[in-house]
Amino acid sequence: MKIGVPKETKPQEFRVSLVPGGTRRLVEEGHDVRVECGAGVGSGISDDAYSAEGAELSTSEEVWAESELILKVKEPQPTEWSLIHEGQTLFTFFHLASSKELTQALIKSGATCIAYETVTTGDGFHPILTPMSEIAGRLAVLQGTRFLEKTHGGKGQLLSGVPGVQSGHVVILGGGTVGESAAKVASGLEARVTILDINLERLRYLEDILPMNVSTLYASQENIQRMLEVADVVIGGVHQTGARTPHLVSRKDLDRIKPGSVLVDVAIDQGGCFETSRPTTHAEPVYEEEGVLHYCVPNMPGCVPQTSTYALTNATIDFVSLLADRGVRQAMVENDELKKGVNIAGGKLFHPSVALAHQFECQTLDEGIL
Repeated sequence: MKIGVPKETKPQEFRVSLVPGGTRRLVEEGHDVRVECGAGVGSGISDDAYSAEGAELSTSEEVWAESELILKVKEPQPTEWSLIHEGQTLFTFFHLASSKELTQALIKSGATCIAYETVTTGDGFHPILTPMSEIAGRLAVLQGTRFLEKTHGGKGQLLSGVPGVQSGHVVILGGGTVGESAAKVASGLEARVTILDINLERLRYLEDILPMNVSTLYASQENIQRMLEVADVVIGGVHQTGARTPHLVSRKDLDRIKPGSVLVDVAIDQGGCFETSRPTTHAEPVYEEEGVLHYCVPNMPGCVPQTSTYALTNATIDFVSLLADRGVRQAMVENDELKKGVNIAGGKLFHPSVALAHQFECQTLDEGIL
């Protein structure tokens, strides 16, 4: 199969979808790998490193035009929409529930679109999304700490505190992978930490494994509002597979938050869990609403590509190999996890959460391309 790796065009996205080791594996399996010149530079990977493993260095136009399988990190940007064509398969993060325009463009393209974030095991585990969520959760605390500093517009508080001065309070909405990772870092900084979730079994688990400066609380609206009043950093880590994230904090709720506090919306790529959230970039990561700083970068792991690029490829390479060896149809017959990743194919939409978000018709996959 002809496999293409274009350079990411999303602002300040420094990851790449395939590392040289993955290239070697695919070439040894008999596939033709084309990598856009400079695609790996942001992750510290040279063009020579790819060519040494058998990849053909190409232009962006050649990669898009000649590849049957396109591997990316983030969703295609508007400048790339016209390059996508029928018979092509795209394997990347899409987060379609947050963008009706992208969804329409991909339906129109006729391509098969397999979303990293909806590849799901039988027990609900997300093997590709999880490592990026782990990184984003860790970064959420570090960015919250950074923007609490007075020099960055915050209230001027040190999360860890010092002897004789109380430590800061980190409130985490959602006890999934993002929440657990954020709690580990925040508790390590000696902050007070509260995790809120509606899954009591998950809260019991987190209470067992996390240190004593982490407490858990059921995520009722009353409890969320009460925690906003004592929070210095609020991290939104709620995730619903393929769906738009519900707003857990309204604009009116910002009145409860102390001025100069920081909201970090890790869920922004799925629409955000704060009503006042809007996407930002690594170049301009924060803005102020009602005296509260909002950090809403959709591609948070993109700022640490020498970690996140390798973590991503570790999670995707077996799926890529299966797609390339078997072809899309047979790969989905053999692997139900990959089948759940199919959001769009042949001009039809197959993911119910995306269809619900945009009020589009949803097809059953077995009645569609299989």
